[in-house]
Amino acid sequence: MDKLKKYQQIIQQLLQEYAAISNQEPEIETQLIFDTEHDHYQLVDVIWKNDRRIYSCFLHLDIKDGKVWLQHNGTENEVGEDLANLGIPKQDIVIGFHSPFKRQFTDYAVG
Repeated sequence: MDKLKKYQQIIQQLLQEYAAISNQEPEIETQLIFDTEHDHYQLVDVIWKNDRRIYSCFLHLDIKDGKVWLQHNGTENEVGEDLANLGIPKQDIVIGFHSPFKRQFTDYAVG
């Protein structure tokens, strides 16, 4: 299996696992968004609460230039570690919500 397909499958698996956890409340609509053509992946919740619509993106990952970019992590978990444990090398994971300066001090890719 080529690297891109492997990374796509790992990301989708991870988001499905997180969706199963967050999908415990029947009034919350959990959406998995997989754009495999452009390699954008998101986990979002949509809910109406007290006549207010709440839209929340919990996870956003992209694949760019052979690396997995963690663009947003709205969980308390170390999603980078989850990705590494599922088989993506840390040198292919970019913590995109950290500044490029800060990334150099992590075990992950700079960009």
